[in-house]
Amino acid sequence: MKKAYCVSTCGTCQRIMKDSDLIKKGYAYQNIKEEKITPAQLDEMKSMIGSYEALFSRRALKYKAMGLKDKKLAEKDYRDLILQEYTFLKRPVIISGKKIFSGSEKKTVAEVSKLK
Repeated sequence: MKKAYCVSTCGTCQRIMKDSDLIKKGYAYQNIKEEKITPAQLDEMKSMIGSYEALFSRRALKYKAMGLKDKKLAEKDYRDLILQEYTFLKRPVIISGKKIFSGSEKKTVAEVSKLK
């Protein structure tokens, strides 16, 4: 599978998608703001990356607004929050075969740019 989960209005997602030519390389694109992530999709991501926490973004504005930084969250909480609110998914999430990449850290972006 070759797929990218992004938000079309996110400048970081747009830059990574453009710089790595993922659309030209045949990656399917899902705008998670308009087409919500399904529980099955999220569970598949988790099985590839190891935990829901690894897919969870603490940079989301709602993270602080909802007082989540002061709470101890369990895996079920991370899963539920990502399914409820797209902004909690660490973006972009890119799946290439059996590899998964989540977020916009330099190391991750460098690996994504090498994808075929």
